[in-house]
Amino acid sequence: MRQYLITPLILLTALSAAAQEAAIGYVKTVSGEATVATSATLDKAVAARVGAPVYLGNVLRTGAKGTLGVTFKDETVMSFGPNTEITVDEYLYDPAVNKLRMNAKLTKGSMNYLSGVIAKLRPEGVSIVTPSATIGVRGTHFVVRVEE
Repeated sequence: MRQYLITPLILLTALSAAAQEAAIGYVKTVSGEATVATSATLDKAVAARVGAPVYLGNVLRTGAKGTLGVTFKDETVMSFGPNTEITVDEYLYDPAVNKLRMNAKLTKGSMNYLSGVIAKLRPEGVSIVTPSATIGVRGTHFVVRVEE
């Protein structure tokens, strides 16, 4: 009997870990130099490629002539211009239990943002932080530029 209780616990733990490692979006477009790195391994960035998964905490960067487009699970679309750096710090997308949240930090560069499901169902759940302000998203389309 004890063995039957341990097995579901191990399975539940494995599923929880897999859910935390699930992609939150995918690279849809790349032009020129663009990279994806985890915040822990910024020195080991890999070239972005169409179809590559984006995970929570990834740092997305574009070079002087690079652009990058990402589509998230909730259909949010972000496009980044040259010399951009952004990190998605928080992403929760589970509309069945009303867990809807997206927070990103745009350190430099430019971003074109088109709201997805999260901003439409829970507008207060989305924010974009820049060095000088925080943008509260209320189900919209906007462009922002952060000067160095």
